Amino acid sequence: MIKKIALIGFLLVSILDIIGIAFKIESLIYLFKPLILLSLLFLYSNSVVDRNKWYSTALVFSFFGDVFLIYSGDFTFKAGLISFLVAHILFISIVIKRIQKASFLKALLAAIPFFIVLTGLIFLIKNALKELLVPVVIYGITISIFGMVSFLDYSTKKTKESLWMLFGAIVFMISDSILAINKFYESSLFFEIIVMITYVSAQYLIYKSMVCEQVEEAELKSFAN
Repeated sequence: MIKKIALIGFLLVSILDIIGIAFKIESLIYLFKPLILLSLLFLYSNSVVDRNKWYSTALVFSFFGDVFLIYSGDFTFKAGLISFLVAHILFISIVIKRIQKASFLKALLAAIPFFIVLTGLIFLIKNALKELLVPVVIYGITISIFGMVSFLDYSTKKTKESLWMLFGAIVFMISDSILAINKFYESSLFFEIIVMITYVSAQYLIYKSMVCEQVEEAELKSFAN
């Protein structure tokens, strides 16, 4: 019952934030955007028995990233970038622990599509980045590695948890790419709406992966007994 209420809460605050963006109602954005990750953390806490501390910490850093990115300016953008950078490093560490066996060739092949997208994006927006070029490139490399290890994990295991995580990484990269285009190349209200829809979707997909992981572990323990 609590899980259902938590899910409804997460969906509700996400929708209200998207409405705020679509109709430029700042009060809705300031009120509900910070609640998205808090409600997802509450949902996760009521979906599993043993919480993964690294994932919970990643959600906290994502929350800070959301708060910083509400405000305009280079300082808050950098602070938001750093917050999400830490969150992605934590996501990467979670996925790396899942990978059972992988060759260098498989890792290289998994990296190619993500780094092609990153290279194209940086080429598109590099003239507008200026002093933000280095931090944006570092962040881009990090999220590309997140996509790479997620793809590598799925290619070796083919489990539900690895599939959800791969979808989450891909959608997260799409969201951040559109955000970068919107901020540094061509601003559009449509882009802003798509950024938030894909961002919320990515966070939920990663949440699904974390819940599936614990379900599968419980099933394995039950089978072993």
